[in-house]
Amino acid sequence: MYVIRIGRLIDTFARRSASGDPLEVAGPSPSVVIRVARDEDLPLLHDLAELDSAEPLAGAALVAIVDGRPWAAYGLEDDRVVADPFQPSADVVGLLRLRVHQLRTPDAQSRLRRRRRQVARRIGAS
Repeated sequence: MYVIRIGRLIDTFARRSASGDPLEVAGPSPSVVIRVARDEDLPLLHDLAELDSAEPLAGAALVAIVDGRPWAAYGLEDDRVVADPFQPSADVVGLLRLRVHQLRTPDAQSRLRRRRRQVARRIGAS
């Protein structure tokens, strides 16, 4: 059974900018990746919801991958969480909630809009 050092993970997360990049924390603790779910993750999210005896998440979601295995996901449109009941996922769900909070701050939204404009200009210049 994993013991996640939540304090260290939260400190790392809190220092992290609100960019949309995945965050990976590795070391003696399990490797934890929080990222936006992709199209190829839909079966994974469906299986996770089924394990949790919940309806599948609809729309955009963040997913928490621990040592390469999905432990939890957060639906960004309906603010629902599905998690693997056979894993100690409470700390990972806390990380997902923290990341959602970071991404929803006005400052983060402003940075994301600015970043999208920069990417659009680069693509247009190519």
